[in-house]
Amino acid sequence: MNQTPVKQKLLIVDDESGIVDMMSAYFAPRYTVLAASSGTEALQKVSAGPDLILLDINMPDLDGLTVCRKIREYICCPILFLTARIESADQIEGFRAGADDYIVKPFDLDELGARVEAHLRREKRHQHSTAVRFFGELVIDYAARTVVADGEPILLSRREFDIVELLSVHAGQVFDRERIYESVWGIDGDGNSDTIMEHIRKIRAKFAVHTRHQYIETVWGCGYKWNG
Repeated sequence: MNQTPVKQKLLIVDDESGIVDMMSAYFAPRYTVLAASSGTEALQKVSAGPDLILLDINMPDLDGLTVCRKIREYICCPILFLTARIESADQIEGFRAGADDYIVKPFDLDELGARVEAHLRREKRHQHSTAVRFFGELVIDYAARTVVADGEPILLSRREFDIVELLSVHAGQVFDRERIYESVWGIDGDGNSDTIMEHIRKIRAKFAVHTRHQYIETVWGCGYKWNG
């Protein structure tokens, strides 16, 4: 007997009930929709294990940035911010908090749906990766999304691991900042150099605790490459 495929779960977080209702009605035919009207409620709902979170930034109790920071180290699913903010500094702050994408209000539902599908496809590809690679004292398990140095785990955020994965799978190949941004974040806009530089700075700092080898090498005027 054929089993009905289990629907992926979306968690929609917004204090405007009209927006929540609109998005819930749009996504309900394809996904299991969970809804929260505050940051506090969102922290409770993440225990249901959503596959993707649509998170409003401006909420009265805990804003989206705070919620994202609180859950990012424990929740690896894509987090898409819903916001009226469009300044570059705001976007950088969101990416540093752990966001994967920005959806600017007002938004087109079909475009939002397409972005949700794209992020879920990327997530599925990550989950089906099975390779393990060894680089000196580093062991990268792409299925488990872990990096270990001489038996000690190096704790990376979701985006930090994505950058390590991109560079290490293509060891020796030079990637400029824009290409890293497009490959890792997977959105249409141009990459922000400051965002990539900040993530790589954090990766290097975490690696430096365990190894003196510079695995991510700067190619001046060009970008970065993995030096395994």
